[in-house]
Amino acid sequence: MDPNLNPRILVDADACPVKDEIYKVAWRRNVPVVLVSNARFRIPDHPLITRVVVSDSFDAADDWIAGEAGPRSIVVTADILLADRCLKAGAVVIGNNGKPFTTSSIGGAIATRAIMADLRAGMDGIGGGPATFAKADRSRFLQALDEALVRLG
Repeated sequence: MDPNLNPRILVDADACPVKDEIYKVAWRRNVPVVLVSNARFRIPDHPLITRVVVSDSFDAADDWIAGEAGPRSIVVTADILLADRCLKAGAVVIGNNGKPFTTSSIGGAIATRAIMADLRAGMDGIGGGPATFAKADRSRFLQALDEALVRLG
């Protein structure tokens, strides 16, 4: 299967909460999935599902995904900087919560990330992380992934 002709899903998998949803959509639409992580974990024994385990060096998974991303790729990640790299490669990028990253929204997301990092640094470790993952996020993700696959046809 030529990745330049057929769509495929690239997953930043280490902390991805929607892997089961990705599998279901991939099987239904017959689309290959590549799960990229720094550590091994169980994956379904299915010909459409592939695991790539990279080194534990900083950004190794991001570098692999960004190097593979292209116009026929859907990248699933919560990492804003990885999303930016993949958008520049022409990929469709969806957050784990189902919200798409786009060329028009990524600049604001990067700026917000920087502001939040500065605020957390000034609070001596006090502060929260991302919002709790909710059932609505899972539903939004399924819809966004399905719509992206339809667009890539």
